[in-house]
Amino acid sequence: MKRTTKIASIALIASSAFAGAAAAGSLENTTVEAPVFTPAPMPAPVAVDGNWTGFYTGLQVGKTDIDSDSGTLDGDDTSYGFHAGYDYDFGKFVLGGELDYDKTDIDLGGGAGDVDSVARAKVKAGYDFGNTLVYATAGAARADTSVGDETGPFAGLGVTYKVTDRYTVGGEVLQHKFDDVGGTGDDLDATTISLRGSMRF
Repeated sequence: MKRTTKIASIALIASSAFAGAAAAGSLENTTVEAPVFTPAPMPAPVAVDGNWTGFYTGLQVGKTDIDSDSGTLDGDDTSYGFHAGYDYDFGKFVLGGELDYDKTDIDLGGGAGDVDSVARAKVKAGYDFGNTLVYATAGAARADTSVGDETGPFAGLGVTYKVTDRYTVGGEVLQHKFDDVGGTGDDLDATTISLRGSMRF
């Protein structure tokens, strides 16, 4: 009986030793793989409709510079205001109309008073480059001054870019002509440069 117990104990010790050796061998042969990180997918670009047909309204800010033919009257100041209009896209050619209003405070000197604001009625004709519209514009402008109102023609160029289907940003340069402002006999040339932001409907 004692001999049988002793043999069993030796067998148990031997099997434990072999199991330990096998485990040690398996640990030596184990390959640890580095974790794989999958980058998050980039968001898809926002699709913007290149059709310019529709109403729009927005705000503008810029600078208005006024000079007279005689050189006796001049002045400049910041201008800011709002605009509203409608465009119709014929495919590549775009026609539109717009009303806008700029508030300013330009001291002309020489007894001609101040220019307080300029309102405009515009027609626009442009080329559709998809998300970008380049256009020419012209019409009639009315300058409100402290010595009276004067109406004259203007013309200019502009560009508008669609950030989304509803929001656009752009810029515009306009050249105006006002004759005999306030009965002074002076003709005024006014240049307006403005940045514009609009919402389309």
